[in-house]
Order: sequence, then structure tokens, then C-alpha cells
Amino acid sequence: MIRDITLGQYYPGNSWVHKLDPRLKIIATLLYIVALFVVHDFIGFAIAFLALAVVIAISRVPLKFILKGLKPVFIIIVFTLMVNLFMVKGDILVQFWIFHITRQGLRMAAFMGIRLVLLIIGSSVLTLTTRPIGLTDGIEALLSPFKKIGVPAHELAMMMTIALRFIPTLLEETDKIIKAQQARGADFESGNILRRAKALIPILVPLFISAFRIAQDLAMAMEARCYGSGIKRTRMNAMKFAKRDLVGGILLVAFLAIIVLERVLI
Repeated sequence: MIRDITLGQYYPGNSWVHKLDPRLKIIATLLYIVALFVVHDFIGFAIAFLALAVVIAISRVPLKFILKGLKPVFIIIVFTLMVNLFMVKGDILVQFWIFHITRQGLRMAAFMGIRLVLLIIGSSVLTLTTRPIGLTDGIEALLSPFKKIGVPAHELAMMMTIALRFIPTLLEETDKIIKAQQARGADFESGNILRRAKALIPILVPLFISAFRIAQDLAMAMEARCYGSGIKRTRMNAMKFAKRDLVGGILLVAFLAIIVLERVLI
């Protein structure tokens, strides 16, 4: 289950999507998430799904690798579906005991399930096709206008990227600790949910120690390279918008226009 988490991982590639400017991809991801909440019918979700499918196909990231990231949040998706399915009032289709399924609840559950899946996959495509340093530079560039009001753009971008980047590292450490505990006779799979949760407590202490060790190593590495906050920095590879970014921007605007028109006209 832990190995299935793809958030924060980068999948090396040389596709058109990989080469797009990080700033454009960050903006496109944010607008895509907004578009998912603007959509109010299955036609709109079909358009959003088709657009995401085209991007995934162009990125050449294996579909199995992307879908693997849904496994860790499967319980959250199912819980969301159940809440909307049984809690929304309306025209009753099925009723048993104190539970009832309504036509409106069924529709809302389908909407929320599709929305969550597209949101998670769409966000994963950003990290899978963008290097961590590219994410840092892109976030910093987008936050740079707020420097005039005292927002530390570089520091915020660096912290966000480091946090995202070390998710796979901490998950790998967790997997190693679990295997080490299992080799010593620990049981994490038998019993009810409460017992399984209690069995995971011994993992937290070595995981925290490992996290602090990684943070200390990173701090020492940054200090050895004379890193200091508030210092104006140069980049070895400056970000520049190319023709492919212009094409990507036009396609993004076209997608948003279709979503808005579909919402207004249908």
C-alpha cells in the first residue's frame, strides 16, 4: 500500500508535457481543479476526463503507474461515496432499515467519486512530469509578485517542494521499518481495525527519528553550500516560455472555454 503512493514522485521522460514550462503546468493544474468544481453534469466530467486522458497519453507516463496512486486513497473515496449516497435527501429509490438511497444521492455520489478521482490523477500528473527543482522555480516565479507585500516567495516555494519531494523518501523509510518489525515477529495484518492501528504505534518512533535525521542531513548540506535566506539567487537554467508553452496555453484556454460554455448552455 505504501509503495502505491505516487504523490511527489517524478517519472523521467522526454515528452511534450515534460518539456512544458513548470509555471504553465502549475497554473493548468490549479485551473483544472477549479474546472472540476465548476462542472455540474456528466457531459462536463466527460470533457474533463477526455482532456486529462489526452495529457496522460502525450506524457507517456504508464497508466498503471498513475492509477496505482489511487489505491492509498481508495478508502477515502469509498467513504465519500457512502456519505453522499445515504445522507442526501430526495426521491427514494431503495430503503432498508434506517438507510435510504435517493436519486439525488446517487447522482451526488457519482459526481463526488468522479471529481475526486480526476482531481487526484490530475494533481499527480503535475509532479510526475515536473522535476522538483522545476516545481520550486515555478512556484517561486508565481509567488514573486507578492514579494512587494513581504511574502517570502523563495522560502515558501522551497519548503513546499521539499515537503513534496520527501514524501516518497519517508514512505520508503516507513516501508523499511515495517519490514524490519515484521522480521522481528510484529503482526500488522491480523485483528480488527483498532488492533491494527495500535500495532502501527511502534513504527512512529523510529519514523520520527529517521525524519529528523533526514532533515538534519539536508540542513547540513544546505549550510555546506552557503545557503542563506533572503539572498538574491541566479539559476543555471532560466525558465523561458517556448512555442510549445504558447500552444499549451491556447489549449488550456480552449478547455476552460468549453467547460464554461457547457456549464452555461447545458
